[in-house]
Amino acid sequence: MFIEFIQFLNYICKYYFKRKMNIEDIRLYCLGKPYTEECLPFDEFSLVIKVLGRMFIFIPLENPETITLKCDPDYALSLRDSYEGIFPAWHFNKKYWNQVKIISDVPSHLIKELIDHSYCEVVKKLKKADQEKVNSISSSSK
Repeated sequence: MFIEFIQFLNYICKYYFKRKMNIEDIRLYCLGKPYTEECLPFDEFSLVIKVLGRMFIFIPLENPETITLKCDPDYALSLRDSYEGIFPAWHFNKKYWNQVKIISDVPSHLIKELIDHSYCEVVKKLKKADQEKVNSISSSSK
C-alpha cells in the first residue's frame, strides 16, 4: 500500500512539476503581466501580446509548437548554442528575436524566464514615463 502511494505521488509530481507548457498556459502567463493586451495585427492566425502597445511575444496559431520572443543579442546567441529548441526567429530581426519550440529540450521554467526577459527587454525601450508606470505596478505586486 505504501509503495503504491509513493508511486502515485511520483506520478503526480512528474505531471505537475515537469509538464510542458502549452500555448494557453503561455498566453495566460503573458496576460497576467501588467499593461498587457493581445491582438491579431497581421492575420487571424498570428497572436501578438503587447505591453503598452509594443510586442513582446508572437504566437503563430497555425503552428502552436513555437513562440517568438525578444531577447538581448548576446543572450540570444548563448541560448541558441545551448538549446536545440531555440533558434533565430523566422521573419524577425534575428539579432533580437528567438523562436522557441515549446516541446523540446527547453524546460518550462526557462520558457517563463524567457517570457519575463522579453517583457523586460520591451519595457526598457518604452518612454521613461511608461517604464515607471510598469515598474510601479511590478514592484508593488512583489
